[in-house]
Amino acid sequence: MANWGEIAAEYREFRPGYPADLFASLAALPSHRSLAWDCGTGNGQAARGLAAYFDRVVATDASPQQLQQAAPCPNVEYLVACAESCPLPDSSVDLIVVAQALHWFDLDRFYGEVCRVGRPGSILAATCYYEPSVNGAVDAVLARYQEMVRSYWPAGREWVDAGYRTIPFPFDELPMDRRQLRLDTDLPRFLGYLNTWSASRAYLKANGHEPLDSFDSDFATAWGPAATVRTVTWQFNVRLGKVRPA
Repeated sequence: MANWGEIAAEYREFRPGYPADLFASLAALPSHRSLAWDCGTGNGQAARGLAAYFDRVVATDASPQQLQQAAPCPNVEYLVACAESCPLPDSSVDLIVVAQALHWFDLDRFYGEVCRVGRPGSILAATCYYEPSVNGAVDAVLARYQEMVRSYWPAGREWVDAGYRTIPFPFDELPMDRRQLRLDTDLPRFLGYLNTWSASRAYLKANGHEPLDSFDSDFATAWGPAATVRTVTWQFNVRLGKVRPA
């Protein structure tokens, strides 16, 4: 597994946020809104979105460095905990959210915890963004970069590339409209995002230099002036399941 603590600040700075209407849509699904669990919260992006709709949000992550980057929120409690060992009591949670993290988990053990902590009427939502795109010129360079680091992705990357549509998900599913993520950014921030990829970090450790070193000039030519703001889009999918309490 990637050591997300090493790039916690970069992850907070360069990763996209979530659609404004996502959390309202998720909050409308469970029978109650007393407690939401944001598992693999990272710097708390999803937790803070959920906080507007739930009395209490518990946000867990295995990386204390990631949690140190999380902005405080009155009804959000941040806890260091693995996904497979949740500190919450049985039958206590109304909504479990996993934002861009499900592929890192031991799925059988995590799903066991979901069923243990979920109360009747609770929902599991696993979100995934993928296929970043800017424009034809930038995307052509991005495709070559992706090909160079492809072998450095960890197991489970194929689930992300498929928008979680193929990840094991043993729940009665609910439909949800697909969305896009959008981020207006300049070239340095876009390259910062690429540097947060686990494949980019694995390449650096294996080869001793940043993989983007070979692409800086190509990206600069395709992007234009570095301060030019362009829109990056990602496809965005959510798997929704009804939790069967243990």
